[in-house]
Amino acid sequence: MKTFLNYFLSLLAVAAMTTGCKQDFLDRPPIDQLTSGNFYKTNDEIRAATGPLYNIVWFDYNDKAFLAFGEARGGNLNSNDRTAYIQFAVSSTDQSTLLAGYKSFYKIVGQANTIMAAIKNAVGSTASDAVKNEGVAECRFMRALAYYYLVSNWGAVPIVYDNVAQLSNTLRRNTIDDVWQFIIRDLTYATKHLPAVPYAQGRVSKWSAEGMLARMYLTRAGRTGGGTRNQADLDSAKFYAGDVISNSGLSLLPAYADLFRGAYNNSDHVNPNPESLFSLQWAGASQPWGINNSFQAYVAFDPSITQTGDGWGAAQGISADLVKYYMANPADSFRRKATAMFHDDFYGELNQANGGTLVTGTGMSYIKKYVVGSPADNGGKGNFMAAYINTYMLRLAEVYLIYADAVLGNSASTSDATALSAFNMVRERAGLGVKSQITFSDIFSEKRVELAMEGNAWYEILRWYYFDPAAAIAYVMAQDRGNYTISHVGNTNEPRQYSTTFTPAHFTFNDQSVYLPFPESELNVATGLSQEPVPFDFSVLPE
Repeated sequence: MKTFLNYFLSLLAVAAMTTGCKQDFLDRPPIDQLTSGNFYKTNDEIRAATGPLYNIVWFDYNDKAFLAFGEARGGNLNSNDRTAYIQFAVSSTDQSTLLAGYKSFYKIVGQANTIMAAIKNAVGSTASDAVKNEGVAECRFMRALAYYYLVSNWGAVPIVYDNVAQLSNTLRRNTIDDVWQFIIRDLTYATKHLPAVPYAQGRVSKWSAEGMLARMYLTRAGRTGGGTRNQADLDSAKFYAGDVISNSGLSLLPAYADLFRGAYNNSDHVNPNPESLFSLQWAGASQPWGINNSFQAYVAFDPSITQTGDGWGAAQGISADLVKYYMANPADSFRRKATAMFHDDFYGELNQANGGTLVTGTGMSYIKKYVVGSPADNGGKGNFMAAYINTYMLRLAEVYLIYADAVLGNSASTSDATALSAFNMVRERAGLGVKSQITFSDIFSEKRVELAMEGNAWYEILRWYYFDPAAAIAYVMAQDRGNYTISHVGNTNEPRQYSTTFTPAHFTFNDQSVYLPFPESELNVATGLSQEPVPFDFSVLPE
């Protein structure tokens, strides 16, 4: 019996990848019958083949694992459906989220490997070397990001680089540090071969790769520093983040709330989005299944918001811990209202035909981020479980904060002018006052709130855990992951007053609960997953 991973290694293409996506750059012919003998021969064919790497292979991650892995474990989510992730009590038998997320990441790896091999082996190709290298770079970018999520959620995992050569082998887990080296090699290649200006909106660019590489170096710095952060990795993070900031021509979108409206998708031709470095590209259609963004369906608190038959999110909201932040920082109101719905909030952009949406519930605070409303609210775009909104994987605001963190390094604080400029640009966009000195805690908190409900919170905790596990564990243990109610006190406007009742809950978090269990269905047939990890032989790889 094959493991899921070996099953995907045996595919020459993912049969589910069919036509139907509405964005031009994702249009492609059916490729379940494509081979290097009849396709991958021209520039257009290579670009069509890499299109599915922007959505369908990410679907199972975006559908449920996105919230569970990143926000529930990170302490930002209150949910009856993700309790095990909130409490660090995930069972290896969880198929709907644990197995689905694991599968999604190896789908990405397997499909990236398939496309790279096909580009290399295409018979009679007339494609330019630049486009061939660009196609390979897109694949290596996606493969690197998949491994970022794999190593961050499961630790030591098998490195798969050749679907055919490794198919007959019993795959062993590779060491965490070798997985990180593999990630950085892939992204370094991508920085060299992706264009500074992508040929179509939504495609990754050199700046996407440099921004992502800055994130990876900043994270790996804690692995290689022996209790501090490795200065060489910090310098690399600073270099790549600084290059994006100084030379990409990108900028922050002026209004934070606009980031999470379909009209500002980075693939939309109406309103440019200069902040997105990489977003998953979803079509506003339910079919074929897998090119759709199902996120809103699970978090919109009422069907009147979506008007497509979904909107099942009344049992999901932000965590008590995040509510306490907003209560302590009422000036952070722009980001709060764009992230979380409090009692008596009004959203004119939702259910516009009926005069907007007033939040009447006085229980927990519902999720607003990525809730964009009905097709009518989005120019007719969207459908059942297919909201017209792309999923950010990297924004320029994060790169600003990465830069500030890399400059801070192992110092207790910094007043460096360039670090402060980057840090304060994010705060000023949020309507907050600037700081003249910043600490690790300042940057960590800023990143948490700026990126809340974007699937990032757990990975920031892990970054901290790498170089200061005791402090990271203490932080998680102190988070209030319990229940609460919140209601607006009538006749109080800005600053509003709220009546809150908390039932605090704190859960055990230690070295043993840092990583998720491997799915039981994989462990039962993949003996290598339960064996000690081994070093990876990098001599088998090309550049």
